Order: sequence, then structure tokens, then C-alpha cells
Amino acid sequence: MDQEQELTGAAAVSEQELTGAAVVSGEGLTGAAVVSGEGLTGAAARFGGPALAVADWRRQVFDLYRAVRADPDPASAHTHWQSTRNTLLTHHPASPVPGQHRETYRGAPVAPYDPQYRFEATLDTDVKPDSWEFQSATDGVIPFSLVGTLHLPIGDLDVWWLESYGGGLFIPVKDRNKQTYGGGRYLIDTVKGADLGSDLSTGRFVVDLNFAYNPSCAYSPDWTCPLAPATNTLDVELPVGELSGGVLQGPGQ
Repeated sequence: MDQEQELTGAAAVSEQELTGAAVVSGEGLTGAAVVSGEGLTGAAARFGGPALAVADWRRQVFDLYRAVRADPDPASAHTHWQSTRNTLLTHHPASPVPGQHRETYRGAPVAPYDPQYRFEATLDTDVKPDSWEFQSATDGVIPFSLVGTLHLPIGDLDVWWLESYGGGLFIPVKDRNKQTYGGGRYLIDTVKGADLGSDLSTGRFVVDLNFAYNPSCAYSPDWTCPLAPATNTLDVELPVGELSGGVLQGPGQ
């Protein structure tokens, strides 16, 4: 997918599809190939199959965000988040960083924590219904629907719900900073474990933009990633979170 294309609304979201080296993660593999681990070498082989490597990655990400939510000091939680993500990106066999780059990879560049970009906002559910479907290479048609909008002092962000198996909240974010990934970053992606905390009974969300991180396609062209739709684009420069300077540069950079 051409990430330079100007997309609006839900049409901007597409499935992550993997080819080549990225199949080590298990996404994009089907049937016996996932279970057998056929063709795995090196560190990935210790899991016995790419699906198990992905399961371990997911488990560690869930544990990481659980620790982030439990830490009363957001700056301390951010330091732990950055360190743990760098360990995963550099050493884990399911990392999106291509294997040939990991030995020299110095970790994801992340801006220092700035408390000005931590917000709490109540989800506005009085919004016009919106939904979309897109064709997945591995999972068929996957539908999303709009849950509501978070009104922040620096702009609005829509909250989306993954309607397919497992479900999950998804909040991507794009901004005007030329030092951030051009296709947008992810803030909340609960199906993958990225969850900064919320009181779901009241719709109160922690929106800490210091934890915005690059999608997998920022590290390797083997990945095609969802883009932040127009309604998740902030008309400001966000100097926080993960910046460009990984294995690849973002679109337009």
C-alpha cells in the first residue's frame, strides 16, 4: 500500500501483511507452516514454530503494559517501557527489525518524557456512527467501528473497535512533526497488549502521547501497516514518543 496516499476516515486502515523475512513472526502464515516452524533458524528455532514466537512476544508486551499501568510515576514507567521495547526489538525472534540489522541496531529513538503530553479524557460517544471493512490476506474481511472521540487540548482522536475475533480498542495518531514516522504511530492497540489504562465504566482514558510508538512497517518493508486516518491526525508537532531513525524512515521523510 502506498503510504504517501492521502487517506481519509476509516479507509486509511489496512491489514498488516507479511512477506519474506517477516514470516518469522508467524503473521501471514497459515496451517501447518505455523505449527511446524519449518524453515526457522537461529533464535526463532527455540520456540519450535513462529506462532509460539509471536505468542511469547505478545505475552511480554502484555506484561510490559501491565507494569506501565501499575507504576504511579509515569516518567519511571516510560523509562521501563523504552528499555523493555528495545530489548524486544533487538533480541526477540518475532521482532519486526530485520535479522540482518539486529546486531547493529541501537534501539528505537524515543524523546525524553514530557508530562505536558499526558492527558486524561472522557470518551465522547455522541458521535456519528462510522465503520469500515478491509480485506485481509490471512483473515478475510475484518470490520472496524467507531467507538467515540477523545477531545484533547491539542486536538481530537477517534477511538476504533476491532469487530473481528478477539476485538480490541485501536487509537493511532499522526502529527505534523517531520521527526516522527510519516505514516503515523500507535498509542493504544489493546488486541496486541498496548493499553495505557482507562476506567471503562466511565469511559475515562489515559492518553499519554509519550508512549506513541512506530508500527512494524517503520522497521522493515516486509510489513504493510495500518495508517492513521484523517480523524486521528493532530494539527500539531508532537515532540514526544518514538521518533524516526529506526531501520527505515517513514513516508515522505
